[in-house]
Amino acid sequence: MSNSNTIFGWVLASGIVALGLSSISSKYFQADGPEVDEYGYVIDAPEDAGGLDAGPSLATLLANGTAAAGEGVFAKCTACHTIEQGGANGIGPNLYGVLGTGIGEHAPGFAYSSALASKGGQWDYENMDAWLASPRGFANGTKMSFAGLSSPEDRANVILYLREYGGGPALPEPEAELPEGAGEGELDGAGEGPGATEGVAAQPAEAAGAMSADQPVPDAAGAVDTGGPGVE
Repeated sequence: MSNSNTIFGWVLASGIVALGLSSISSKYFQADGPEVDEYGYVIDAPEDAGGLDAGPSLATLLANGTAAAGEGVFAKCTACHTIEQGGANGIGPNLYGVLGTGIGEHAPGFAYSSALASKGGQWDYENMDAWLASPRGFANGTKMSFAGLSSPEDRANVILYLREYGGGPALPEPEAELPEGAGEGELDGAGEGPGATEGVAAQPAEAAGAMSADQPVPDAAGAVDTGGPGVE
């Protein structure tokens, strides 16, 4: 009887140990949970990064903008700048006639920052647009504390408002827009001669003679019978 009790005790103990090991291994290997794939590297990429639209060109924005709209944006700049002819310099220089002049040169007597005075070039429309977007990005070290105008439309309108006071270079011509549906490859196949009729396979003789078919020729007449923005 004693031996039987001993054997039964060992069997029971073995069962308890086996159950405990099974529970531990299940938790360790996550046998009861969903499978999880872990990768060695995670690459962060912005969603739809390849489909960003650059938007209208500066020439198009200038063609469609108005100086009146620019006046509203420029109103908050008047604490630092004057724009009327003969206006005094303030925290920033007077901006009358700034477009088309040398960068850091248009207001005699104004103490421009060395970053702007040494920039070189002229205040053409592209440079003014870049300056209005981010003065410090355009001339790192400028005294201009204004962060910039993030809206391309606002920048174009301010440029047009500046142009009302003292003029500027001729406005750039907007790019010609293609008709809707027109695109690359639209004229593919022109001049290649007749091809197979839809739904009918081309016969060898037809395919061989396609390039030798008569092409339209011109007639006698030549026709064919077919804080605020500023500059510191």
